[in-house]
Amino acid sequence: MGLQACLLGLFALILSGKCSYSPEPDQRRTLPPGWVSLGRADPEEELSLTFALRQQNVERLSELVQAVSDPSSPQYGKYLTLENVADLVRPSPLTLHTVQKWLLAAGAQKCHSVITQDFLTCWLSIRQAELLLPGAEFHHYVGGPTETHVVRSPHPYQLPQALAPHVDFVGGLHRFPPTSSLRQRPEPQVTGTVGLHLGVTPSVIRKRYNLTSQDVGSGTSNNSQACAQFLEQYFHDSDLAQFMRLFGGNFAHQASVARVVGQQGRGRAGIEASLDVQYLMSAGANISTWVYSSPGRHEGQEPFLQWLMLLSNESALPHVHTVSYGDDEDSLSSAYIQRVNTELMKAAARGLTLLFASGDSGAGCWSVSGRHQFRPTFPASSNVFPRPSYQEEAVTKFLSSSPHLPPSSYFNASGRAYPDVAALSDGYWVVSNRVPIPWVSGTSASTPVFGGILSLINEHRILSGRPPLGFLNPRLYQQHGAGLFDVTRGCHESCLDEEVEGQGFCSGPGWDPVTGWGTPNFPALLKTLLNP
Repeated sequence: MGLQACLLGLFALILSGKCSYSPEPDQRRTLPPGWVSLGRADPEEELSLTFALRQQNVERLSELVQAVSDPSSPQYGKYLTLENVADLVRPSPLTLHTVQKWLLAAGAQKCHSVITQDFLTCWLSIRQAELLLPGAEFHHYVGGPTETHVVRSPHPYQLPQALAPHVDFVGGLHRFPPTSSLRQRPEPQVTGTVGLHLGVTPSVIRKRYNLTSQDVGSGTSNNSQACAQFLEQYFHDSDLAQFMRLFGGNFAHQASVARVVGQQGRGRAGIEASLDVQYLMSAGANISTWVYSSPGRHEGQEPFLQWLMLLSNESALPHVHTVSYGDDEDSLSSAYIQRVNTELMKAAARGLTLLFASGDSGAGCWSVSGRHQFRPTFPASSNVFPRPSYQEEAVTKFLSSSPHLPPSSYFNASGRAYPDVAALSDGYWVVSNRVPIPWVSGTSASTPVFGGILSLINEHRILSGRPPLGFLNPRLYQQHGAGLFDVTRGCHESCLDEEVEGQGFCSGPGWDPVTGWGTPNFPALLKTLLNP
């Protein structure tokens, strides 16, 4: 059947299923650990689906990100507004018309877009959704640390071939909410006093990274920072106030969040959300802080996707965002990964600094065709995208000089290397549900700490009339990690097999895949990043 025949009558294609294609053939549909099926969903039940519309000028967007993020470029720091980004990537009139006509014919109700017009979220009944997306079969599932309920399809969906130039993917069918590997470990059992410590508090963080009591926000600049919470994780203002009473006595701070974007639930506080807010506001002390709450409370929502859409729908945003969640990259479709990358480029073009936790499994491990390989966590790292040019010198040097490389079959030597930077991640004190909790650990702790320190640097830049840092990596690698403490000892974990025996990569001078360029030394990092 020719393309012309496929273009005739989108509604007929909905019913017939002919001339169809699969936008996400490589999306994993197996249940994540800890999730169980509760059976088929009621056909009359309603759910929301998010349609990622094909964007224009993505290559031009990539060029602009490089230009505004490279200190050697005359465009450095000349960020785009959300309206500029919308003008660049907005789907074509044909795409908008075609998709809207298709959804209207299917009976979709209450459709909402974003300022950039490249996402469309619509409400449909299960019956309508299964007609709209042949192959989909919606079931109820429950799982996750808070027994979250979601509706997902264990079977692949199809779209009319006529939509192939217009739709990247449909969200709300397969991907389960992102997870955090944050954990509370037992208090360490040590003999004598060697290595004994009472846990990490804001005072420990500020002393370790050379922050004085004067290194706080001024309260007079237009500076702000944010963290994101997912999977029905909530913070409580009362926990934050108690945390600051216990641990914030030696530095000026704010004891409440300035703004919550999204739905902040009334349930019990989560340790993850509590930790993110408390340490972002301790490292980035006295700086206005927002919380993006995308809890996925409706069963069809993908919380991470909802957060990306929130960024595309606000003209004025905090300059620094920290996200302590991720997914195994191999569990995601290439269409989804490519689109998320474009969404992150949209943020970078606007001068936002986004920090993602790199995971707590070292190099990670999974089995491919019977052989073990290291396992990237997306979006912190990627096997899909080639190594960016700004990393070439540092990564090549490490690969050619490290005396303890794992066998080459375990890792992608040409991929995006990670991490970029590091911070303490073990033994944090957190207040959650009015209870001080010790020994909370994970890169989920490191991420808001480093984000808060970058917010302090933005404070100085803004007060000096300079733009915020934006996408920091090109500058970070050009300056060879200046302003950071180089960590040169220690290895991280990986596959427990006879060949590597649980050892991943090892630290060394300069950049390495264990701690990146190292941990922050605030006075030196401020000096390095203040100009231009």
